[in-house]
Formats: sequence, structure tokens, C-alpha cells
Amino acid sequence: MSERTTPHRESLLAVFDREMRELARPDGPGVRVEPAGDVVRQVGAPHDWNGVVWSSPGLDAARADAAIAAQVAHWTELGYDEFEWKLYAHDRPADLGARLLAAGFEPEEPETLLVAPVADLSTEVRLPDGVRLRTVRDEADVELMARAHGQAFGSDWSRLRHQVLARLKEDPDHFVGVLALAGDEPVSSARMELYPGTGFAGLWGGGTVEAWRGRGVYRALIAFRAGIAAERGYRYLQVDATEDSRPILQRLGFTALSTTTPYAYRPVS
Repeated sequence: MSERTTPHRESLLAVFDREMRELARPDGPGVRVEPAGDVVRQVGAPHDWNGVVWSSPGLDAARADAAIAAQVAHWTELGYDEFEWKLYAHDRPADLGARLLAAGFEPEEPETLLVAPVADLSTEVRLPDGVRLRTVRDEADVELMARAHGQAFGSDWSRLRHQVLARLKEDPDHFVGVLALAGDEPVSSARMELYPGTGFAGLWGGGTVEAWRGRGVYRALIAFRAGIAAERGYRYLQVDATEDSRPILQRLGFTALSTTTPYAYRPVS
């Protein structure tokens, strides 16, 4: 982040690091979060998100390489074809990214970590004419989410499809899926993960097909989910934002706290 960190930012970041990383809760059915020396990791089935969510602020150069090697050994022994170390710009040591790179990890696109108090956000949903929102209810709706995601991002949704279906079936109280529909055609989709005991809800997705961009659909999805978070008593919304989304979110009241870069490890078969 180029901006100097303010006391407000420092306070929000400390709460986020503690509640969402060091004391992380599993992000879906059938996964577990466990401390492992200097890190906290999430472990699930191969189709789940697997990786390191937190590393100790006391991690220094003398221990960093050993911590990295231990995680590589752990997932290699499990036989997984991929896991991730979710690195934040403020993590220590300062050269942790370079050490991950030297150990065979591949950095993906960085994103900006943004957080907003729910009470500071508008929950007024304004949609362009002809568009309506509805929550995701069943497998047919998940397929519509997948279609919107594919058209918006051009990426494979097979792993996310499995995860969303599992949440709807096994843990629907802590998951919200939303579709934006023009008639019966999905033009955008988004998700919200609710993390009980933390005060945080996470916003994910929000991709809009090209023909409908710039017309307020993304902002409407934010407001809709903020309203649900407020009704359920959550204090903060958190987003890992691309550069396309970051300016919109900041205008809506989100504060940029750090950047986060996924470092993926894919064992050579």
C-alpha cells in the first residue's frame, strides 16, 4: 500500500489479523483449521481451499525457511496437487515472498484487503431497469452463478461449484449466494461468507458480464449483502479486491488495509 497506515487502519488490521487469520474458522463443511508451529493452516479435501492463512509476526529469517519446508512436506505427504500460502504485505519476515518463490511457490495476482464497518455502508439497493436480485436456493441457481462467473471472469468454476453446493446443503446459515438476473439470464453473481464468532462477513465474487458493467449492478450486490450482514449482527465486511473493484469499494466506504498475494505450490508430478 502506498498510503501511510493510520491509527484507524492499524486498529482494523489488528482485528482482522486476530479474528480472521490467527483464530481462523473453517470456511466450509468438512475442513479444519489447525495451528502448525509458526503458522495456522486450513486443511480439507483436495477440492477445498487448502493453505496457510496466518504466520506468526515473530517469524524471522532463521525460522521462515523451516516453516515453509514443513508446509510443503505436509501437503506433499497428503498427495495434494496444490495448496496456497496466503501472504499479506505486512507479514514477516519482509522477504517472506522471496523465500516462498525460492521454495517453488508461484505468486498469483495481488489483491487489496479492504474492510468496512457494516454500520457505515448503505444498504439501499438500486438496480438498473430490468434487473432483479434473488438469493441462491438450489443446484439450478448454482449453475446460473457458474454461467455468470464464466462470462464475467472467463475462468473455470468447477471447484467453486462444488464448494457452493456443499455450503447450500450442509451449512446454509453461514453462506449467502446472490444472482442478478435480467429476465431469466444471469448478468452477475456474488457470494457472502459469514464467520460466526468473528464479527466478520466476507464478500466474494461480484463479477458482472461485460454488457451490464458500469450500470450499478456491482454496487447493488454490495448493498444487498451489507443489509443481510447488518440483519444478522455482523460488524465488518471484508473483501479481497481486484484493481477493477478496489476504487468502487473505497468510494462506498471500505478502507484499504494491506495487499494479499496468493502463493501457490504445485508439486511436480
